[in-house]
Amino acid sequence: MRTVDPARHRARRRHIVNTAAELFAARGFERTTTAEICKAAGMSAGNLFHYFPNKRAIFHAVFQDEEHDGATKAERLAAARAADDPWTALLDTVDLLAAPATEPLVPALVMEAMIQAYRDPELEALLSRDNDEERDTVTTLLRRAAAAGQIDSALDPDDTAAWVMALIAALHTSAATDPSFAPADQLPTLRLILQRFLRPNIHQEPERPQPAPSTMP
Repeated sequence: MRTVDPARHRARRRHIVNTAAELFAARGFERTTTAEICKAAGMSAGNLFHYFPNKRAIFHAVFQDEEHDGATKAERLAAARAADDPWTALLDTVDLLAAPATEPLVPALVMEAMIQAYRDPELEALLSRDNDEERDTVTTLLRRAAAAGQIDSALDPDDTAAWVMALIAALHTSAATDPSFAPADQLPTLRLILQRFLRPNIHQEPERPQPAPSTMP
């Protein structure tokens, strides 16, 4: 029996996924054929199906968590939730979630995934789990930062997390739909918006005391 080299197997799967991602981003899922993926990947259909049962499985793999720089996104989010400084961890998490918008293929792939999720329950569940983990991390860090006096404690953590996630999503949407939008140039602005929105009032200039009303007739 021929033994399978796990490292080579992973590399071949990654090659297929990366190749297909370019086609999915350019043409969409429906208009991309398995034959086109095989041709671009330089392999036969029989070889391709050794790694993936069908085109939809390849599309799902595009959105599955992969290791980058020695850690998966899930591992980085877990580390953020346990960080000693929740405010710094929150900003780092926003950077982590916003950074993919600066990659050439990601915004178009995200838009395509949103379309396909309406007709693919398995993909919808995959994306929902990913989004829930991201939002849970942001909510946890907001709650911890408020308790530490690092952000405005009057802000509801769940509602605020929804707004933070909406800002990140808007970065991806704008990158996918507006050719003039440069997401990398907008990351500092996103940070500044969050800092001004979240920081507690004690960091603002105190209001000047008003003079007491006159009691003279």
